[in-house]
Amino acid sequence: MSDTPTSDAEWRKRLTDEQYRILREGGTEPPWSGALNGNKAPGAYLCAGCGEELFASDSKFDSGSGWPSFTAPAKGEAVAEITDTSHGMVRTEVRCARCGGHLGHVFPDGPGPGGLRYCINSAALDFTPDDGADRG
Repeated sequence: MSDTPTSDAEWRKRLTDEQYRILREGGTEPPWSGALNGNKAPGAYLCAGCGEELFASDSKFDSGSGWPSFTAPAKGEAVAEITDTSHGMVRTEVRCARCGGHLGHVFPDGPGPGGLRYCINSAALDFTPDDGADRG
């Protein structure tokens, strides 16, 4: 998708109410409610707002948090990290670098060498299964 909306009206037309609340208003879906939380199929996780590839299935893991969790973005420049001081705490918010949509937060308690857990709202993502071809 290369035609990223620019106005609020365009976003409201493109997204479901839940996607709009999360991506454009910084909301959070309830834990264990997202359709992609338990997804184990190989493929790519894309921004539901603009179609940018954000995460690959090989970086997804079961964190037990109730939200899809990843160890790293598909490409370093795919997401932007912003200090979030809302709700009386300091966290790192994760946004789509292309359209600015709110995705979730990143925490320093993940597995692997990077030790990060990208905790992402399922409604902020679309999933494209691998077709067997090398995405290279």
